[in-house]
Amino acid sequence: MSTLLIDLAGQTLTREDAELLAHPLVAGVILFSRNFHDRAQIQALVSAIRNVKQDLLITVDQEGGRVQRFRDGFTQLPAMQAFASLITDPARQAETALQAGWQMAAEMTALGIDLSFAPVLDLGHQCKAIGDRSFHTECEPTIRLAAQFIAGMHQAGMAATGKHFPGHGHVLADSHLETPYDDRSQAEIFSRDIQPFRQLIARGCLDAVMPAHVIYTQCDAQPASGSDYWLKQILRETFHFQGAIFSDDLGMKGAGFMGDFVSRCAKALYAGCDLLLLCNERDGVIQVLDNFKPQESAQQAALRHTRRQRLFKRKTLSWDELQQSARWRENHQKLTALQQHWLSAKE
Repeated sequence: MSTLLIDLAGQTLTREDAELLAHPLVAGVILFSRNFHDRAQIQALVSAIRNVKQDLLITVDQEGGRVQRFRDGFTQLPAMQAFASLITDPARQAETALQAGWQMAAEMTALGIDLSFAPVLDLGHQCKAIGDRSFHTECEPTIRLAAQFIAGMHQAGMAATGKHFPGHGHVLADSHLETPYDDRSQAEIFSRDIQPFRQLIARGCLDAVMPAHVIYTQCDAQPASGSDYWLKQILRETFHFQGAIFSDDLGMKGAGFMGDFVSRCAKALYAGCDLLLLCNERDGVIQVLDNFKPQESAQQAALRHTRRQRLFKRKTLSWDELQQSARWRENHQKLTALQQHWLSAKE
């Protein structure tokens, strides 16, 4: 059963990388800035990955703003907070979000990449790990702008992943470094933070969801990423979500609450995650591939496979076609200018 997404060492595929990617447990790869030199190199790397195993899901975090792994030669995408903060007209906010979603997805699929983990649906800017990655502090504008960004992604043939369920924006701690605790009441979380997820799922906008490595103490004792309550009871049963569930990176310190790397993978998988990210921990990946033996029925495995297959890119423009497109050229100019304005406003 293929379930693990792993990272690569550098800008070319090493022998060890290829051996790990060929393992039956490996379902895909996530690319980082260290894997990028220029467009030609990243396209060659993507081709090399496909040559190892054709059905590997190739992913990246290309949200925009400070979380944009590929920069040189690409549109400098604005931080999501910039749409509402810098543009006063709601119609123009929505159109800009739509074009940003299309631009990001079109550029990534032109490289042969299937999926960028976007958009962030967290409310507010209190958490340093989220900050200006969020669209807004309030539900309505977050839902409105995220829906447009997702529509743009879908136009370019890319699936959308809402993160970090049920909402990471309130906690101060950074789950990359520690396990955050959110002590608010269930009523407050359900009336605010969870609403962008709930409403976008109801509209059929989200193809995948990524839960947070946060413990919501008034709801469950486990981080959402390893919680039956959040993933099975709320996402699947209450919200009727039929798409894929990704774990957030199980190499993050915030996942340490769930034990060693094998235990983290088991906990997340059996709690309801379909696909498990394990990054920047090569020894941990090897431990998991050597020791993790998932136990599930043929029906469960088939359902996971179906959910994963829906995440592959559905269309691709070549780079030449993309750069000849009037839509791409106009977006490139406007979105880059918006991000520069945003950076200047923050100084």
